[in-house]
Amino acid sequence: MTMQSLRLLMGSAHACGYLEDRHARSAFVDPAFPLDPGVYGALLDQGFRRSGDYAYRPMCMNCRACQSARILSQEFVADRAQRRCWQRNQDLQLSITLRLTDEHYTLYRRYLAVRHQNGGMDPEDADAFREFLACGWGATEFWEFRLEQELVAVAVIDRVPQGLSAVYTFFDPNLASRGLGTYAILSQIDRARAESLPHVYLGYWVSGSAKMDYKRRFQPLEVLRGGHWQRLENE
Repeated sequence: MTMQSLRLLMGSAHACGYLEDRHARSAFVDPAFPLDPGVYGALLDQGFRRSGDYAYRPMCMNCRACQSARILSQEFVADRAQRRCWQRNQDLQLSITLRLTDEHYTLYRRYLAVRHQNGGMDPEDADAFREFLACGWGATEFWEFRLEQELVAVAVIDRVPQGLSAVYTFFDPNLASRGLGTYAILSQIDRARAESLPHVYLGYWVSGSAKMDYKRRFQPLEVLRGGHWQRLENE
């Protein structure tokens, strides 16, 4: 199969998770289409993301607010707050595993209970949790951040030829003052720079969404507009 034979399937409409009083709809890559890290990297550059084994992109009526975002890792310069966050978390130990565990799920449940109450993001059980974050065809890594052996954060990362894609990060809600979400992204940028990878993908940027506002702090940041990547200026 080639990218020209890619078929998209439309999902049903649902409440938008980013902008109030709007409905969202996504187009999914046909599950029969063979995906791998190389193909997925090409899809990322066309505005796709993944949830579990499914690659998708927003396909909303009369709305194009969701724009794929990626950090230019080799040009990134941390601001003062990011430098403080980096220094504040130097007592954490990072290890990488290729599978999700019950320890991950326990932390995830604690994170959702505080950060996303009634947010529609709560898998019903551990199997649904794995279906949400794991990927059978991808080069997926689970970055564990530990403080004195205790798991305090997990970042789910997909490797593609041109960089790292941040799928999801969850952390101990009692340690919110550490900025663990920011630290996870800074760690990915640091690894991408060390491996000469040009991009760290951050999912979607949505202008006007408070949930997405943190992303523009990672400069230089590019967004996909009209099929072309453009630097996000002060918006």
